[in-house]
Amino acid sequence: MMLEFLGHEVRTAHDGEQALEMARAFHPDAMVIDIAMPKLSGHELARQVRAEPWGRDTLLIASSGWGQDESKQDSKDAGFNHHLVKPLEISVLERLLGAQSA
Repeated sequence: MMLEFLGHEVRTAHDGEQALEMARAFHPDAMVIDIAMPKLSGHELARQVRAEPWGRDTLLIASSGWGQDESKQDSKDAGFNHHLVKPLEISVLERLLGAQSA
């Protein structure tokens, strides 16, 4: 809802496999991905998005309850551009997404 409020077109998936299927059809400019999703983890989803020609330049933002250095490094290794700790702040999302469209 926060992203729609900011004027972005939003698609919502409830597990990693559904998110990958939707992304393959939609080719999003940005994805906010929960790390702890069922069926396909956020890290594995990021790796698969990065393997797609359309996903190489997609802005990937990890959403996680874990903020330790190791968790942030795991996200970076999976291909995420940013690792945010829940609860996500709308001002931070707005800044990151704004930088993507600039």
